[in-house]
Amino acid sequence: MNNRTVFFSAPHRVMFMAGVTQGVLAMLWWALDLAGRTGAIPPLPTWTLPPPWAHGALMMFGFFPFFMFGFLMTAGPRWVNAEPITPFSYLSAFVLMSLGWIAFYAALLWPPLMLPALLLALLGWCAGLPELWRAALEGSERAHLKTTVAGLCAGAVCLAAFLGFAGGGPGWLASVALTGGVWLFLLPVFVAVCHRMIPFFSSSVLANYTAVRPLWALYALLICFVGHAALTIANLAQWSWLFDAPAAAVAIWLTLRWQIRRSFEVRLLAVLHVAFAWLGLSLALYAAQSLLLLLGINALGLAPLHALTIGFFASMLIGMVSRVTLGHSGRALVADKLLWAMFWGLQAVALLRIAAEFLQLPGPISLALLAALVWLAVFISWWIKFAPSYVQPRSDGKAG
Repeated sequence: MNNRTVFFSAPHRVMFMAGVTQGVLAMLWWALDLAGRTGAIPPLPTWTLPPPWAHGALMMFGFFPFFMFGFLMTAGPRWVNAEPITPFSYLSAFVLMSLGWIAFYAALLWPPLMLPALLLALLGWCAGLPELWRAALEGSERAHLKTTVAGLCAGAVCLAAFLGFAGGGPGWLASVALTGGVWLFLLPVFVAVCHRMIPFFSSSVLANYTAVRPLWALYALLICFVGHAALTIANLAQWSWLFDAPAAAVAIWLTLRWQIRRSFEVRLLAVLHVAFAWLGLSLALYAAQSLLLLLGINALGLAPLHALTIGFFASMLIGMVSRVTLGHSGRALVADKLLWAMFWGLQAVALLRIAAEFLQLPGPISLALLAALVWLAVFISWWIKFAPSYVQPRSDGKAG
């Protein structure tokens, strides 16, 4: 079997390759934009979309989904004892989404390409959903897979809303798309995967470990996420603490019950537990921000958002995807020194980006720019370490 055949032989191979590449390209564009706006380099051309919204769309709809589809198309059917995802489904999704986001970069300079680019990305996204729904409906123990697939469907709706904005619609469509993308798409998918997998992984490697995975905790978090999204979209963010505070309490309770301290016995497990701890912290920051708004104080800026998106989402991505990649390439499930360093480098990215909300430094020493550059160092290292395994046969000779 040649490398081209190997690359297309499993959903995680094609999707993870696209994702790790996007982790470099999307942040490279953002770092260049930040450098141009801070004076570190000469000003860049005017983009088709406002840079913060283009950045949000790239990360939310053009980076994370590749990993989500790759992970769920690989692991989802196994969770519920369903038939594997067909090659037509994952390859059509991969090709269309990849073409769409490649065209998106060109469309940032040439506006006529923007609608076709986003439409291609949306068509690819939708191409991957029917097979996942089929697996979710035909298998057993469906709660987690149903939640993740429902989250992906919500993500498709949010991407469609962003497409409407890019096509000349009102600005509120972009706001709804980006707010919904975080609270109705990314959070439900990530939290459902964590609820399913972290106790399972922990019980596999820690002695005398009791897996705690109550469904009420998952459902309580989902209800809170929907409540936050509804209040934010209705311009009532000062009341979102009513949902953020309970959600933070549940997330922190899970962090403690899942025994984060013991997780450091195994580095690859500790990565998942530390990443999950960011969820409780970020939700607590959102609750504090909302309460301050209720008192007439606008504070914290984008600190809660980046605690969530970098601290929780990106850190969990590093942990989960690295684990799947190691296992499906036939290598030992071990976080070596490089992977351990990359993970803590990403923690530095989160802290730098949060600090940038409170310490405004000029030009090339901007903390936001520094955070983007450290992200690039982490993801270029990750690409070098793992990308070859997506095009090479498994080291143990097995298929997959």
